[in-house]
Amino acid sequence: MAFEGELLALVPRLRRFAASLSRNSADGDDLCQAALERALKSREQWQEGTRLDSWMYRIMRNLWIDEARARRRAAQTFAPEEAGTGIGHAGDRDIEDAIGVSDVGRAMARLPAEQREVIALVLVEGLAYKEAAAVLDIPMGTLTSRLVRGRTALLELMGEAA
Repeated sequence: MAFEGELLALVPRLRRFAASLSRNSADGDDLCQAALERALKSREQWQEGTRLDSWMYRIMRNLWIDEARARRRAAQTFAPEEAGTGIGHAGDRDIEDAIGVSDVGRAMARLPAEQREVIALVLVEGLAYKEAAAVLDIPMGTLTSRLVRGRTALLELMGEAA
């Protein structure tokens, strides 16, 4: 039962990371749910005494990579989205525009995926560099260079928003 309790406590952080990966709160919620389902099914693979959050971030990132690949394949198979722009009215976009998204969220969404992942794990979720590098399965030097480039780009984008 301790596993489920720890997992439940991580949900807000997992939702935040999922939203940063997907750039969309609805897709982020779907991704978070899929990651939680995968974790519960694969519970025996988690090693007691290791960081559950790092394990969950890795699951989530792998699921997102799979989803991105599937979307790319679907985009090659089906007509482009622009083909249907003159049909109907997307009222949900009006609602999103009216509510508005924070400048930081918009700036984060404009970052390349590799920079957004690093910033989300290190700056938002507070993982140590070593832990974030392990989650992303990249060398420490790659992580730090992506973080520096991401911070710089984020500051520039935030300057545009001001």
